[in-house]
Amino acid sequence: MVTLNQQTEQVYNWISDIPDPEIPVITIKDLGMLRNVKFENGNYVVTITPTYTACPAMKMIEDQIIEVLGTHNIHNVKVDLTYTPAWTSDWLSTEAKVKLKKYGIAPPSHSSCTKLFSAEERTVCPRCNSNHTSLISRFGSTACKALYKCDDCKEVFDLFKCH
Repeated sequence: MVTLNQQTEQVYNWISDIPDPEIPVITIKDLGMLRNVKFENGNYVVTITPTYTACPAMKMIEDQIIEVLGTHNIHNVKVDLTYTPAWTSDWLSTEAKVKLKKYGIAPPSHSSCTKLFSAEERTVCPRCNSNHTSLISRFGSTACKALYKCDDCKEVFDLFKCH
């Protein structure tokens, strides 16, 4: 017989592989967005934290959670968005950083954001590993990324900003 704790853990595992809609090589678990799953008042309550307050992907992620659990005949689902504590790039798993780099997005190089965009900060190119890079724009293809150019291989790439 499956206990409630085992079932709740299974629900967590089923949804942990949901890809981020904007960066499909990493999951909501890799990002640290998937905070908790609990059974409360007859519902599975899934708590997620957006990477940004107005992240446009949140509705899609919520729909995917409901869809994935529906395929397992779980329909009593409530998705809670929590903004406290605020999401931080410190929650990115090591695996997520490796996946980002392989995908061509430079992961944050440190856990503290105090040095981001400072003169001494150098972003490493995810393609050729050069640290001769230049900031093009503090805003990249999405709000969570900045746009850079590698001065050696000449490729343009995104940096997943720390925050």
